[in-house]
Amino acid sequence: MPRLISLAAVLLLAVGLAPVAHADPPPPPPADPADVIPVANNTAPPMDTGAVASEVPGIATTIDGRTITVAAKDEYQYPVPPLTTSLSSRDWIAGGTFTGSTTGNVAGGTLEVGYQIGCSVEMDKVKLGGALTGVLGNTNFGDSGAILPPSLALQGTGQFGVSPKPGTVTNVMVNKKTFKGTEVRVTLRDIHIRVDSCVGASSLRSYAILTSSSTDDDDIVGYYGVTKVF
Repeated sequence: MPRLISLAAVLLLAVGLAPVAHADPPPPPPADPADVIPVANNTAPPMDTGAVASEVPGIATTIDGRTITVAAKDEYQYPVPPLTTSLSSRDWIAGGTFTGSTTGNVAGGTLEVGYQIGCSVEMDKVKLGGALTGVLGNTNFGDSGAILPPSLALQGTGQFGVSPKPGTVTNVMVNKKTFKGTEVRVTLRDIHIRVDSCVGASSLRSYAILTSSSTDDDDIVGYYGVTKVF
């Protein structure tokens, strides 16, 4: 009888020490997209190369039936801080490839390449305006005590003013290439262009003028690039 009691006590103790099984907790609800914090993108933005789309080529047919063409490609223009640090100065870096071609029997010609700079308001001249507010008099004494003629000083207020004038367009020729065949090319790389005394918006565009020469005639056709406003 004592053995049965001891066995029952061991069984009860084993049952009491057995781990209690619990059901797995339910999965958390899906996160609201509005509460999700986006991960910062550490990728640096692409560098501005200043790429400018080129306009359609300039094409002309001469009286004697020849075709002359002037075109551009790979153009770029971007502003840089002016060395003068003045608000009235503009600086750009520009470049591109400009080509000219002719058909027929020709004696060559020239290809002029450059840029046109536009300024909406240009400073003309500086003027000084003011008003007299008083006269100051001083009595002067010489070394011997004699009274010398008094000196007068004018006291006034003044201001500087700038007289603006309507904007202008300036042609800046960079290169003029003479050729003897039927094709010509001018490539500009990192040309520094500067304009001063411009207090309004400024704009820039390329230009190329092709002159095709025959024995007794010159035929001219122009190309004008896309205008970029800075």
